[in-house]
Amino acid sequence: MVGLANALVIVAVVAFVLVRQFRARPISTDRRWWLPPLILGVIALREPGILDAQHRAESAALLAVELLIGLAMGAGWAWTTRVWTEPDGVVWSKGTKASVAVWITGIVLRVGVFAIGAALGLHQHSSALLFGFAASLLVRAGILTWRASTLGARTPLTTQPLGTVSRPVAAYGDGRPAGKERV
Repeated sequence: MVGLANALVIVAVVAFVLVRQFRARPISTDRRWWLPPLILGVIALREPGILDAQHRAESAALLAVELLIGLAMGAGWAWTTRVWTEPDGVVWSKGTKASVAVWITGIVLRVGVFAIGAALGLHQHSSALLFGFAASLLVRAGILTWRASTLGARTPLTTQPLGTVSRPVAAYGDGRPAGKERV
């Protein structure tokens, strides 16, 4: 039953991420971009069946391969995402056709890992897939946040740990000539 719940979580998260990926979205560099992948990773690692009890070394090797695929997919996904700055200084992102190719390649590789595990007679748990997907999301979010910060992303007024203020957003009307107010 836990495997079914994990499979449903994976399908729901992948569908949610894919839908959002191909819409233009602003990138916020000050939010906790690492939190959703961390939560998914914890969910995956808390499952006792992530490694096959009878084939620990082989299943650990496949888990490592799954993690490497996830890391590579996240990096490829982030670098194929279009990132641009609007005139107001807000950085936006949107998936491209190359992002689709990264997704298809990642899925094919993961099916290959599953096939290898099945050929070796390993019991494969969905938490390994969830763990790899969490790694993909973590790497993608980190690279996109870094890319946005190098473009000079404007973020809402925030206080940094040492009390310094980071790039405030222009207030309404800043940079525009003042006109008559009408009531």
